[in-house]
Amino acid sequence: MKAEPTRIAAVRRALGRSDFAAAEQLAASVVAAFPEDAEGRFLLGMARAEAGRVGAGIADIARAVELDPRGSYRAQLARLQVMLRQDGEAAQTLAAAESALPDDALGRDTMGCVYARLGEHKASVPHFRAAVQLAPGNVSFRYNLAAALNFIGDTDGAEVEAEALIALDPDYARGHHMLAGLRKVSAERNHVERLTAALARAQAADARLLLGYALAKELEDIGEQQGAFARLAETNAEHRARLPYVFTRDGANFDAIERTWPRLVQAPVRGAPQDAPIFVIGMPRTGTTLVDRILSSHPEVWSAGELQAMPLAVKMAAGTRSRVVLDPETLEAAASADLGAIGRDYLARARTHAGAREGRFVDKFPGNFQYAGFIARALPEARIVCLRRHPLDTVLANFRNLFAISSRYYDYSYDLMDIARYYVRFDRLMALWCEALPGRILELGYEDLVADQEGGTRALLAHCGLAWDAACLDFHRNTAPVSTPSAAQVRRPMYKDSVARWTRHRDTLAPVIAYFEMEGIAI
Repeated sequence: MKAEPTRIAAVRRALGRSDFAAAEQLAASVVAAFPEDAEGRFLLGMARAEAGRVGAGIADIARAVELDPRGSYRAQLARLQVMLRQDGEAAQTLAAAESALPDDALGRDTMGCVYARLGEHKASVPHFRAAVQLAPGNVSFRYNLAAALNFIGDTDGAEVEAEALIALDPDYARGHHMLAGLRKVSAERNHVERLTAALARAQAADARLLLGYALAKELEDIGEQQGAFARLAETNAEHRARLPYVFTRDGANFDAIERTWPRLVQAPVRGAPQDAPIFVIGMPRTGTTLVDRILSSHPEVWSAGELQAMPLAVKMAAGTRSRVVLDPETLEAAASADLGAIGRDYLARARTHAGAREGRFVDKFPGNFQYAGFIARALPEARIVCLRRHPLDTVLANFRNLFAISSRYYDYSYDLMDIARYYVRFDRLMALWCEALPGRILELGYEDLVADQEGGTRALLAHCGLAWDAACLDFHRNTAPVSTPSAAQVRRPMYKDSVARWTRHRDTLAPVIAYFEMEGIAI
């Protein structure tokens, strides 16, 4: 027996105004009166999940799926499963949803988003496209389609969708920012005037940040170097002033990594996996995506993308309840954990995230440099490659790139001196790893690879235990999706445009240069 439509409508109205307590109370009354009503059970799960009790929400929606296996229920179930890092379960839920697809735009967009979170960008495209067809005026759905097309290399298609969403909403900052990054613009064909006007109208902080970066990028493309850097510096300073960030937060993590290493050396390793994943680590924007593409062009290797599997495996082993994945408390607790269990947990997460594929894979999350000790001990056959780039180009590249705005991990990147301090600690930590783990880490210079592509590629493959394959020289022909800011660059053959870029801004970087000289960083 089904609940009366008026009662269901009341629950939906409460959800619509974000009154989750009322929505849960109303939905619970529906379920009590009509325990076999799938919609009531689904809405109860949604109310609980939106109120922060995601596990309870999953249980309710799973029951709703048992009662009525409709696609819209499964789409939301998969979304919540991904939120709790239940990637394997989410993939199974999506597979089931393919046989009974949602008939609403939100359901299809949700399926696309979950596929994207699992690294399956090609699979996301049909769902995003369906969502746009069902709701052509929704800019968020169209943005998701444009982003997915960019990830799979359909730059022209992404541009069409980005222009369409800007036509719908001329102030949609995310659309402007993505469009600016699709390709290098020219003096004859650019969006500088339109971006300037949109930035002048923008009031919201995130919109000003996105538009400022987009405008700086296009100004640089057309040769206005000084104007571009001035716009970038002003944009970053405006955003940095709103952040509560202090470097001591990151410094405390570096201190804890160094402090706990002697204990980690003595930690038990029971049943460590013999799999040999390849970790590409380093500071962001130093060539990690390039190396990932080179390696995944090898017939024996595939790319799993930037995984959070190792940070999550360490967090799980630590058992700490702090809201962040990496903090001193977690490092202290994990330093005595069974490292074999961490290795097994890592592999389970990694292989589920990117789909079941045979052969070796690359995990190119740059931040894994903080976990190199765990990687080396928990996965004794793993290979580790650390990208090194000129220190000043590294600082400049981090300053020029807009990372995930909502992630606190990248708060250091909006100020040149914050980045410089972060780099010094990165450099010190890598020195520790290379001394403590002789032969385990290949430090590969970005400039060296650009200067001698074949020589660098041969050294890379040899370190990873891979036979030579000339396909690795044609990495730009690799058709696998790319979901990092380097998507456009790695679809070009090797180029030297980014080498010694810092020399154009020597005066601005003077305080960083002085700091590096004081800290013993060779430039």
